[in-house]
Amino acid sequence: MADALLDIQGLSLRYATANGSVTALDDVSLAIPRGGAMGLVGESGSGKSSMLLAMLGLLGKGAAVTADAARFDGQDLLKVAASLRGRRIGTVFQDPSAALNPALTIGVQVAEPLTLHRGMNWREAMERAEGLLAETGIHDPAAVLKAYPHQLSGGMKQRAVIAQALGCEPDLLLLDEPTTALDVTVEAQILDLLDALRARRGISLLLVSHNLGIVDRICDDLTVLYAGRVVEQGPCARVLAGPRHPYARGLMAAMPVISHAKQRLTSIEGNLPDLTVVDPGCNFAPRCPFAVPSCAEPQALAGEGDHRVRCHRAAQTATLPWPEQKNEAPASTEATPERRPLLEARGMSRRFAGHGGLWRSLDWRGGWPKLAPRKSVVAVDDVTIEVRSGEVLGLVGESGSGKSTLGRLLLRLVPADAGQLEFGGTEVPLRPSSAFCQQAQIIFQNPDSALNPHHTVQEVLKRPLELFGIAKGAAVGAEIDRLLDLVRLPRSYRTRYPHQMSGGEKQRIGIARALAGRPRFVVCDEAVSALDVSVQAAVLNLLSDLRAQFGLSYLFISHDIGVIAHISDRIAVMYRGAIVQQGEAAQVLRGPHHPYTASLLSAVPVVGSARSQADNRIRLAENPMAAPGEKGCSFASRCPQQLGNLCRTQVPAQRRLSNGVMMACHLPDAQLETVALGLS
Repeated sequence: MADALLDIQGLSLRYATANGSVTALDDVSLAIPRGGAMGLVGESGSGKSSMLLAMLGLLGKGAAVTADAARFDGQDLLKVAASLRGRRIGTVFQDPSAALNPALTIGVQVAEPLTLHRGMNWREAMERAEGLLAETGIHDPAAVLKAYPHQLSGGMKQRAVIAQALGCEPDLLLLDEPTTALDVTVEAQILDLLDALRARRGISLLLVSHNLGIVDRICDDLTVLYAGRVVEQGPCARVLAGPRHPYARGLMAAMPVISHAKQRLTSIEGNLPDLTVVDPGCNFAPRCPFAVPSCAEPQALAGEGDHRVRCHRAAQTATLPWPEQKNEAPASTEATPERRPLLEARGMSRRFAGHGGLWRSLDWRGGWPKLAPRKSVVAVDDVTIEVRSGEVLGLVGESGSGKSTLGRLLLRLVPADAGQLEFGGTEVPLRPSSAFCQQAQIIFQNPDSALNPHHTVQEVLKRPLELFGIAKGAAVGAEIDRLLDLVRLPRSYRTRYPHQMSGGEKQRIGIARALAGRPRFVVCDEAVSALDVSVQAAVLNLLSDLRAQFGLSYLFISHDIGVIAHISDRIAVMYRGAIVQQGEAAQVLRGPHHPYTASLLSAVPVVGSARSQADNRIRLAENPMAAPGEKGCSFASRCPQQLGNLCRTQVPAQRRLSNGVMMACHLPDAQLETVALGLS
């Protein structure tokens, strides 16, 4: 590409390990023009992050990089990466909480690169830092300069990281899963910001993501990586509209769609190949449903024009349907058509004391300091909810809306300040019995932090079996084998440690541990949000199968509305600790919607129409912590349809619409919005 800012040809990366040399990248080529945006997609382990680290010159010892050419604005990137990093090449990582130093103020962290790379004095750097925060859309940047990371929302922290990356006016911005940790409305704001910065500054973008809707939203071109090799490359819209490589087709088939029509997700069976052995043929063939013996021959990246595919059978297989996977789990006989309530919560509330440390808790007015009163935060506010026998209740809302706290209240992991909880018709005390703990379990978001790295799978699963008296002695081994069979992992995995498994396999162990006590109710707290789309599909299918087999009830917490729409029978929408809408999934998705629900749905990037959606998105006030009126609707300060004094002073009562959906909103039915995005 003649006008390319970044031009990489034939880049390969190998790591020396105790088990031999690992080929993390194999002959990768890509080019990004000035002002262009390239998406880089693929499963964990495909080489996406390694590609970014190679470009930044941040690979550790034992890494060997070779390339036919690697040029950035005409310079040899492999030789000058260190001098470009932070100055002409900026980076935004996935987790802003990990990227920011908790002990330093935001101002110090945004200003520091300016003193290092631009030679500014501290005063100049702080003034410029304030301007950068304002440019990224942060309100009151002067106050945010003095704030610490823990005092900001997830979206504001990510904006601060972007401001830090933009300080030295880079030509290229590397984005490594920049919105994965954010809820859908904040994600949409960050994507708007990136679009605006690209248009205003002419910055080039390289976006790593497993969310194809986000890639469709902001990228011009797309590169699909599998096990270190480029398998498909071309214009983003064309590749997503008609992927030709079986792996790219599998990724598209695995995506949950916002639809009330239930259908089983298609996952890609198997795992990534052993990268210590270089496969001369197609390295996707062992997982490909269309593979033939000739796939063992070398495959070239070829095609007409700028859409290229590494598959010699792409023309023949492109018209073949992706094989559907059938549900092999036997249906439970426990669930009845009317689905009796299993768990009922009435008037549940929980308030947390404010935090911030002793120094920030002191009131210095009037001479000697005294301890200032600590403000409390209402996490869950008078919530009444039920989960029926054998159903999935989806719980959706922004970060900080109280979803996880409500899930923990329902398990009695957190004591409630008020409210009653019944399980199976029996009241559950604040200190629940062992029988309740056995029947009500949880699956956490991050399997890496949920599993003890020093315990084998056998040790992880053995503890709940013995704790709840499910099995003892020789029977423990047989029960562990049964659990591994349930989550479809080989029995040989019982001796493995967490670091020896993939993210999807670790999450399956988390599911097996939750099932060890043979529960009736499981809280799935963002159980698939950290997984790639193909692994996510496999785990969602597994949860559906287990529900059908054992009549399980789930409270499924997620900020991914596509996932919620796919798996849920009913949906509850939560905002600032309150349920603002709930009802049958089909009715909630079809509308009419509460203004907050409408804003969530309008922010979901749907492949094929993501760019047009961005223009029609319902935009709210950007500060999610804007203080509501003392007695009014908690959403009033952000609502684009608020009715003035009524919404600011009176809490809306729950009412039932004609379609059976419960709604807490003052707006008349005729004014409630209907947002149809990807619905069928």
